Amino acid sequence: MGLPLHSIVALLLAIVSSAAMAQKTIYCCDDDRGRPICGDVLPAACFGKAYREISPQGTVRRHVAAPLTAEEIAKRDAEEQRRREEEARLAIQRRQDQALLETYQSLDDIDYLEARALAEVDREMLVIEEREQELAVQRERLEQESEFYVGRDMPREISTGLRLIDTELAAYRSVRDSKEAEKQSIRERFAADRRRYAELIAAGEERRR
Repeated sequence: MGLPLHSIVALLLAIVSSAAMAQKTIYCCDDDRGRPICGDVLPAACFGKAYREISPQGTVRRHVAAPLTAEEIAKRDAEEQRRREEEARLAIQRRQDQALLETYQSLDDIDYLEARALAEVDREMLVIEEREQELAVQRERLEQESEFYVGRDMPREISTGLRLIDTELAAYRSVRDSKEAEKQSIRERFAADRRRYAELIAAGEERRR
């Protein structure tokens, strides 16, 4: 003989209730004194605190961290910014290193290209020096001519010629100074390339060992 209908219903409800209890989660956190506070919903005292999700059997299902403070958020964001900047710097360095290895075949290659770059600037400076010498000869000639007009009005072509020559000489002196600075920049650039290239070659040899 089977069970009465009401007994079957009661049994089913008990099974469902038991299954629901097995799935039920208890929420616990510690108060300011370290004492646990628990509830089947998150207790108000746990708001803004770290808490634990615990099964009815006492097993911790999940740890939930406390929300970050404004100071912690600012610190996290700053650290993330530093991380991104460092990654960007490393990416740039990798591209520069790759370009360096593709540009030069050896340290001797760096020496050769540096000497060639310096020689090109020297050629440009030689042209400037030759023009300066020409202007100096012209100026000396005009100065000699101007001596005939001591105490008298100097012809305009002489005074104008001297002024134009002085202006051009000043311009060439400025260009010559910039060329000297360019040569120093070339030396520094190739010195940096030489150091980094040597480091990359040494690192590659070390990895192959």
